[in-house]
Amino acid sequence: MRGISSAPGYGAAAKSLHWLVVVLLLAQFTLGWTMPHVGGKTLPVGLIFWHVSIGMLLLAVLLARLVWRLVHPVPLLGGVPPWQNWTARVTHVLLYATVFVQILLGWANAAARAWKVDIFGLAPLPWIVPAKSPIGMTAGDIHDDFAFVLLGLITLHVAAALYHHFVLRDRVLWRMLPDAGS
Repeated sequence: MRGISSAPGYGAAAKSLHWLVVVLLLAQFTLGWTMPHVGGKTLPVGLIFWHVSIGMLLLAVLLARLVWRLVHPVPLLGGVPPWQNWTARVTHVLLYATVFVQILLGWANAAARAWKVDIFGLAPLPWIVPAKSPIGMTAGDIHDDFAFVLLGLITLHVAAALYHHFVLRDRVLWRMLPDAGS
């Protein structure tokens, strides 16, 4: 690997939270595409129950990850052009914002359907819109379409990491891999 040999890495907590978010997002996309269509009389059971619960768990993990990142920032990389550092920062902000918006849209839709919103039946959460709220129902339609925006940003993020690893042959990807030096 050339360049950035002493690149500051992420600690074990940051890496664990990152990869937990990855696993939860994979579960969410899988459930979202395999669960039954949500219609007017749909009940939050089976795959839908899991999708809502994992979504709320994802929110908790993402909040923990954001707090951790704010308290334990990782310095910008030396040897990387400023435009790449800027692009990485903007992409990370967009990723966080998009996941948060996606979760809030799903939560609003669940509340508008008068579904119990919780994390696997253990941690009940309040409705963020009233039952039968038109805004909450519209949020569900946006939630479906917005998933593609999130998927696009995730693809960009993964492509950039692979570009750094295989084309630039630097250590950018190594900073977030498990067991890579911190």
